[in-house]
Amino acid sequence: MNRHIENVLYAPMGWMLHGLALLPLRALYALSTGIYALLYHIVRYRRKTVADNLARCFPHLGSDERSAIERRFYRNLSDYFLETIKLLHVSDEEMRRRIVFENMEVLDTLFDSGKSVVAYFSHCFNWEWAPAITLWSRYKGCKNVRFCQVYRPLKNEWADRFMLRLRSRFGSESLPKRTVLRDLLRMRSEGIMSVTGFMSDQKPSHGDPTLPLMLLNRPTAMITGTETLARKLKTAVIYFDLSHTSRGHYRLTLKHISDDASETAPMEITRRYADMLQESIERDPADWLWTHRRWKNPVKLPANDEPQAE
Repeated sequence: MNRHIENVLYAPMGWMLHGLALLPLRALYALSTGIYALLYHIVRYRRKTVADNLARCFPHLGSDERSAIERRFYRNLSDYFLETIKLLHVSDEEMRRRIVFENMEVLDTLFDSGKSVVAYFSHCFNWEWAPAITLWSRYKGCKNVRFCQVYRPLKNEWADRFMLRLRSRFGSESLPKRTVLRDLLRMRSEGIMSVTGFMSDQKPSHGDPTLPLMLLNRPTAMITGTETLARKLKTAVIYFDLSHTSRGHYRLTLKHISDDASETAPMEITRRYADMLQESIERDPADWLWTHRRWKNPVKLPANDEPQAE
């Protein structure tokens, strides 16, 4: 679609979203209740996928417990939509109150030593607030440091521009997946350090190299491209452990994985990420994105990794 025509057609939606973002979060949460009812009770958005994922990942839980997790997940998902829109009009001060970053010295110390960093994170709510890390780093505004996140461009150009605007709200840069290696090599050649977030918990794209392992009681193909890139660039590696402390409040804890990915055993980083991811999800299953078809394709484990019968 012609970009000018697209802008005209989507302008009313943009005005509506900006209007919503001007409301305080307590008002948005009142709207979230209606969105929850729509998604869960009326549209029943991917209810079957969510229920199946929870049943297979947590077979030890009773049906009532899994149903409670499912309902809380849909409430969190509804909040996520409005919290993300709120990024259009939210002050730095309010964001610092609502998402607290712990162990920032892990990142700042790596920058002190001249290291660029690959940061693993996941679809735990609300991942769209993670770029607020710039508000907590003493390296914010430094000319030789970039805060980045990798993304897959959306097919709809208007929606893509909208999401890029939200994600750059606090000064971070979005790098397209297809050019991320080239972009990071360019930064390195220019003497620029970076921390780059990779969402590595999703279903791999067709043809992506993977590591089969057990995750949440299920054989899972884990993305290995993140580790491969970190090893190639000899970056440090950390994990963003995002947790939901109360409605509208989050804590993101930085956890060290490696000072130099190239010095670790092959696939060690991917395995450690999988362990950390599982720990994050099991802490509160309702905080992870269960609507994606993570296990759509069957995965065969190597013989030595298959679960043993008791």
